[in-house]
Amino acid sequence: MTTNDQHYINQVINGNTNAFAVLVDRYKDLVFTLTLRMLKNREEAEEVSQDAFIKAFKSLSKFKGDSKFSTWIYKIAYNTSLDRLKKNKKYIKDVAIDEFTEHQVRTMDNALDDLEKNERAKIIQDCIALLPSDDSFLLTLYYFEEQSLEELSKTVGLTANNVKVKLFRSRKKLANILKSKLEPELIEYYERERR
Repeated sequence: MTTNDQHYINQVINGNTNAFAVLVDRYKDLVFTLTLRMLKNREEAEEVSQDAFIKAFKSLSKFKGDSKFSTWIYKIAYNTSLDRLKKNKKYIKDVAIDEFTEHQVRTMDNALDDLEKNERAKIIQDCIALLPSDDSFLLTLYYFEEQSLEELSKTVGLTANNVKVKLFRSRKKLANILKSKLEPELIEYYERERR
């Protein structure tokens, strides 16, 4: 798909501005989801998504291709969301976390793996939406876009080690939320499986 993206990028740079619609169509849903995770407000997320694509369009000639186009557009969406948060001076409450060991986080991941994929995705999305903006954004890219540490690092402008630490902390917060939601879900799931 990266090569395919480059084809449309080249068309836009060579004057076929309509080709940008293909890129927008390809990435609009996830860009909107990411901005919504950051801003926690549908209307603002729509505006910021549009702003991100406008910025991407205007600076498309600066896209070097040293990362995937998706990573580049997510980074623009992330930075545009941060700018909006700063502009609005919004402070989103952090989720209180109990002490979670790495083993407990891993156990929670294993429990998630046992759920069917659709159920798992729905539960994770609902729980991720309850997290603070940065955590929501990172985990969405991690779980649903399956971005590597290197790609996440380019997106949020931090070193891979810093991303690893942030990701671990975000996953601990998510594990805390999932624990309360998953226990009843798992009981129900395993009872269904035994029938």
